[in-house]
Amino acid sequence: MNTINSRNSVIFQCLQQLDPFSGKSYATTTEAAATASDQLYATTGSEAISASYSFVQTRGTQFALNGQPMYVNGANIYWLMVFGANPYTKYAVTDVLQQAAGVGLNVVRTWAFNDGNDYNALQTSPGVFNENVFQALDFAISEAKRLGIRLILSLVNNNPSFGGKQQYVQWARQYQPGANLPNEDSFYTDPTIISWYQNMVKTVLTRVNTVTGVAYRNEPAIFAWELINEPRCISDPTGNTLQTWILDMASYVKSLDSNHMLEVGLEGFYGSETFSRATVNPDSYFTQLGTDFIRNNQVWAIDFTTVHSYPDLWMPQLSEPEMLGFMQNWVTSHIQDTAYLQKPVLFAEFGKSSWTPGFYEGERDSFMSLVYDSIYDSATNRGPGAGALVWQLTTASLLSSTQDGFAFVLSQNPSTAAIMQSQSYRMAQIT
Repeated sequence: MNTINSRNSVIFQCLQQLDPFSGKSYATTTEAAATASDQLYATTGSEAISASYSFVQTRGTQFALNGQPMYVNGANIYWLMVFGANPYTKYAVTDVLQQAAGVGLNVVRTWAFNDGNDYNALQTSPGVFNENVFQALDFAISEAKRLGIRLILSLVNNNPSFGGKQQYVQWARQYQPGANLPNEDSFYTDPTIISWYQNMVKTVLTRVNTVTGVAYRNEPAIFAWELINEPRCISDPTGNTLQTWILDMASYVKSLDSNHMLEVGLEGFYGSETFSRATVNPDSYFTQLGTDFIRNNQVWAIDFTTVHSYPDLWMPQLSEPEMLGFMQNWVTSHIQDTAYLQKPVLFAEFGKSSWTPGFYEGERDSFMSLVYDSIYDSATNRGPGAGALVWQLTTASLLSSTQDGFAFVLSQNPSTAAIMQSQSYRMAQIT
């Protein structure tokens, strides 16, 4: 989802944090935390990670935790780092995660990127990072862990909000005058840009949390990494450019971190490689985006598939019953195709826009119930339907800042909250 916020940056300095598990205090300097973490893992290795909070892995078409199936019910809260870096809105991180935990959500997807000079940017220029913003991400991870929630961390945006691949190309044009960078898809092919992206990935994965003292790549509270939010490469509709980039970058991530799962960040469109499935797409335009759900997810280092679902945006001309019909086919088709891939499928973004004419809460509830029921039916039959993440949760205080039509506050939408809580409960009962 493409969401843009623009505000003045506020410098946030965190002096000291308390580890909520051991009661030990950690110095907030990266050097001190790195030393402590290196000593810990040098002596105990994987034994330093509690068996009760292990890494989630895949086992065939299911997620597995400590050898047992794990099913996901969660949400997108993209703004945890950005608003957590402001001392006046930091409380909202705890607030929204507590509300999420209150309805049984166990996974939250959020941005670990903000590139450029926008509000609370993390990477202000290639290889230059704002420590205050990084500490906000540290805090978000620690709060999620304290509340029993795991995070999917996305590493860059296809869209221009929060910088995205467009920002990388702008940097390259600034630092490489005369370089052949015809469009923003040069992000996928230019060697300098690729090196900048890899450096950003390495910086995040090897980051040592200033709250917990644990390196990100050793942190079980991180559910998975995401290469890029909603990748598209319109300049090459064959899909070859994006496929090469996925293969290379996925291999690079795995070379740095063998603990965590990895996914691409795909929306789920079918491309030229699986043209027979093109009728599942919203329309023929979506076959020309340079992505292919099946081909892209066949990369060896990609552990599970993802699907995004926005019929309100893709097909606004449809009636509500027609949109529900599309969604049923969209969800069912991706569950079937992921069974062929022998991987789990996570419906990583789905939502109902409150900006649709005549919207009422029951429409969102019906939409969500359709997705939830399909996933539950698949899961109870040992299929690949592994979970879903609604787009997007916010707090009452941040609603105006984060509203994109899909944002909602759990406490203000009791029927939706009840549906989410019921889904969390029944998914947790599957054995």
